[in-house]
Amino acid sequence: MTQSLEQALAGFSPGLPFAVALSGGADSSALLLACAQRWPGQVRAVHIHHGLQTAADAFEAHCQSLCQALQVPLAVRRVQAGHAPGQSPEDAARIARYVGLAETVQSQWPEVQDVALAQHADDQIETLLIALSRGAGLPGLACMPARWQRMGLCWHRPLLLVPGSALRQWLQSQGQTWTEDPSNTDEQFTRNRIRARLLPVLAQTLPAFRDTFARSAAHAAQAQEVLNEVAEQDLARLGVPPAIAALQQLSRARQALVLRHWLRSLHNCVPSAAQLHELLDQLAACTTRGHRIHLKIGTGHVLRHGAVLQWA
Repeated sequence: MTQSLEQALAGFSPGLPFAVALSGGADSSALLLACAQRWPGQVRAVHIHHGLQTAADAFEAHCQSLCQALQVPLAVRRVQAGHAPGQSPEDAARIARYVGLAETVQSQWPEVQDVALAQHADDQIETLLIALSRGAGLPGLACMPARWQRMGLCWHRPLLLVPGSALRQWLQSQGQTWTEDPSNTDEQFTRNRIRARLLPVLAQTLPAFRDTFARSAAHAAQAQEVLNEVAEQDLARLGVPPAIAALQQLSRARQALVLRHWLRSLHNCVPSAAQLHELLDQLAACTTRGHRIHLKIGTGHVLRHGAVLQWA
């Protein structure tokens, strides 16, 4: 099931022209170089300068040099990726990166509708293992999708079946250099500990783990797709904002499904398991006209407003 870079791009059909998110590391450098070879003149590149580490300027310089050599237009976007209280630095940087990518593509190249990202098979496995360590449900176990719509663009991850080592070997065969992110060796981050300590052991113990783990993630993604369809249908029947009495007619599991979908899809908020459990308990206890529902979730609150739940 794992693929070479050439096999992965043979199955990749972006709308042309398209953009590649270029960090300057091995993975995105390989993706850009391979795409520029396959679709000459049809590729654009966006580099997000986070300013979070002293090596950031070196990343930008590498991206400038690579794009100049490939004759690929490059846009550099500087973002403020500081995290809010209670938010992880990784989440803050990821959100800033996606917003920066979308805004840059749409302002620089309005004709571009597709963006390619360079996450690969090892990134997918690390995501699955982190999800398992956190007791994640199906959305977490489904890991990273290969294709999705967001912020008016179509996003692609064409390398999810390509091991990271294969990308580096291919770059070396092309005589191409890349920059190394010094934070990738910092084992205070869970993802780096998994990469450095756990993946080599898995490779020795379960040689086919990349294929089998990816298959499990695909099964979870397929099941979650069905649940999303059920949640959408339930929310359409309940109304927006959802009616409390109609919610109470559903099973607790189905209430959880539709409430999570409502919060995520309309309010960009993902409740924790404890928050969702508390919200369901408050909903079950809501049997009188004056009963109050008020629960903080993420950056806002779910509360009762007459006969419906509202997000404030």
